[in-house]
Amino acid sequence: MLILLALLVIIIFVSVFSIQNAVPVAISFFLWKFEASLAIVIFLSVVTGLITGIIISFLFKKKTFC
Repeated sequence: MLILLALLVIIIFVSVFSIQNAVPVAISFFLWKFEASLAIVIFLSVVTGLITGIIISFLFKKKTFC
């Protein structure tokens, strides 16, 4: 229950932060260049970090119990 509450607080903070920073930004990634809203960039970065963390955590838990 505590983890769920912490996750909810993080989601609220990220949402408020990204809404306040909704200006367009130029993004260069290797050869790709495009413009996107900073809110979208922040959201995608947080989601990517969460998914990566969950996958790594799952792999370490599975490795220690096998």
